[in-house]
Formats: sequence, structure tokens, C-alpha cells
Amino acid sequence: MAYDETLAHRYRVALCDQDGISEQRMMGGICFLLHGNMIGGANRTKEGQGRFLFRVGKDNEAEALSRPGARVMEHGGRRMGGFIFVDEAHCDADAFDGWVALALGYVRTLPPK
Repeated sequence: MAYDETLAHRYRVALCDQDGISEQRMMGGICFLLHGNMIGGANRTKEGQGRFLFRVGKDNEAEALSRPGARVMEHGGRRMGGFIFVDEAHCDADAFDGWVALALGYVRTLPPK
């Protein structure tokens, strides 16, 4: 995964009013955390396609997968339940805000690290 500043900036803007946000380089991209728990991230595939990652939790996975451009994250050939990739093309401003809200709703239920 390649780091993409333009995509990361969209996450930063969406999270700027939240306390407890940090950033961490992971898996060649950048991830955003709330009190140490991953919310999601942004990167580009090897083919150059921009995408966002949202941690929505397993209980929200079915709803998340019903949204345009959503697919379950796979890492090392393993399905990562509750983590959803969404292509940049399916994340206009309204859709992106909805994804961030869904991810924050889940991550807020987790204890701080």
C-alpha cells in the first residue's frame, strides 16, 4: 500500500474536531486512530487506485457491504472482518462523511489503549 497525502488529508479534515486522534504509518499507508484504536486509513493500491479503509466492526459489516464500492479487507490472504475498503471513486463528500461516522460509532465503543 502506498501512502497518499491527498486521501489522508480528507481523513484529517473529517476528524479535525475529534479529541484523541493520532496518525500512524502502517502497511505502507497511513492509519488514523482514536485513543489508540484504528478508525481506518487511506492508501493507493499497486495499480494506483485510491481507497479508504474503515473499521466498522463485525456487527456493522453487512450494512457496510451494502454500500457502493465496499469490500472486506484482505491482508495476507486472510479476510479481516469488520474492516472495509472503499474505492475513492465511491467516496464523494457525503459518502465519506457517512463512512467516517460509521467507523467512529464503532471505535468509540472500544476501550482506550
